[in-house]
Amino acid sequence: MTEAGPDRHAAPLTADAQIGLVALLEWYRDMGCDSAVADIANDWLQPGRAVPGGGFQMPPKAVRGSGEPTAARSTASPTAAVADGPSGAPALGQRLTSAVAVEPGAPLIQRGTTPPPARAFPTAAPDAATDAAHAAAAKSTSLDMLQAQLESFDGCALKATAKHLCFYRGAVKAPLLIIGEAPGRDEDQEGRPITSVEGQLLDRMLAAIGLDETTAHITNIVYWRPPGNRTPSPQEARVCRPFLDRQIQLVAPKVVLLLGGTAAKFMLDVPDGILKLRGKWRELEVAGTKIRTIATLPPSYLLKTPAAKRQTWADLLLIKAELGRE
Repeated sequence: MTEAGPDRHAAPLTADAQIGLVALLEWYRDMGCDSAVADIANDWLQPGRAVPGGGFQMPPKAVRGSGEPTAARSTASPTAAVADGPSGAPALGQRLTSAVAVEPGAPLIQRGTTPPPARAFPTAAPDAATDAAHAAAAKSTSLDMLQAQLESFDGCALKATAKHLCFYRGAVKAPLLIIGEAPGRDEDQEGRPITSVEGQLLDRMLAAIGLDETTAHITNIVYWRPPGNRTPSPQEARVCRPFLDRQIQLVAPKVVLLLGGTAAKFMLDVPDGILKLRGKWRELEVAGTKIRTIATLPPSYLLKTPAAKRQTWADLLLIKAELGRE
């Protein structure tokens, strides 16, 4: 592409190429792939910028669906249909085949169908899954046993699209237990909660009041990354709650810190937003034991709104004073 001219490779896609690309994008969506280009969103709606794919039109259903195969269909596989690439660059079909493991000779995309999830498993009905979670959590007498129960538990659909279980990081027994919302992409890759840029800020926040991973225990309301980093659904959080309650029992904290509105509203069963909830002591009851609990603004919010750090600092000072009491 020259600086002033159009892309010389931007030729119109054939109907088969469009079908193949749409099926591939649908598969990416189902697998939770949401960062194909960059970590930071790009405002394609700025004046003078065209939205990528804005001129794309699906071929008629008669072309997409059944009917007699065309000559192109009879001589080309779905990957071959999108194989024409820029001169000197690997064909798209070759790049996709090398990037996704498939059986030798098997087509990457079946036209007219959506590929099944790679890690599909039968998920129980909501009530049955929650009952199974209670039974599995009750068997655990240590965090290692609880982790083993989570690794074998198939009642939460998030497990199907996540890469790793994100159980906890920090001390096995700790005076402060921190609960966030959900693992993100970095956490999913590493298998530990709140370890990305937000986690680095959280670690600095803890250090400011004399705490670290030897004196704090960090986890989330769900143990697997939601696709696209979306907010966990109430059912997803509910089915993980028995494990989380058992985790709190085993850690036996003096104080529970809730990061953000989602974690605070779910754990405290209140409708208020985080700006109303933060900085106020409440009691979280777990298995008959009441624990001093406070909510604060999450590190993700502080990175976007640095001026709010003074509010979180006030909350941290409350925690420090509470932990210092006999």
